Amino acid sequence: MTVPDKWVVLKIGEIYKVFANWSGGYLDGDSWRINSGIVAVKDAGDAWEFIGYSGSIYHCRKNGYGCNAYGAAVLSGWGGVEVMDEETDWENLLKSD
Repeated sequence: MTVPDKWVVLKIGEIYKVFANWSGGYLDGDSWRINSGIVAVKDAGDAWEFIGYSGSIYHCRKNGYGCNAYGAAVLSGWGGVEVMDEETDWENLLKSD
């Protein structure tokens, strides 16, 4: 299970993906990962669990929506990507299309 410090959901074409960010420390820098695409979403109390095509699970804290400075800089160079609003109904994300 992957637990990012900060996260957003991206819409790329017709696919939704988790873009996860971690803030590094003195010895390791900030990092990011993007999942394979969301196939299911579960409410886990204080977090959302996004299950990917590959079977990965991103356990994303509800109060962690957004990007750190590094993640925002990475996304600023990407075209054709929509960052979903924090108030999105995540449980019904895949049903809305």
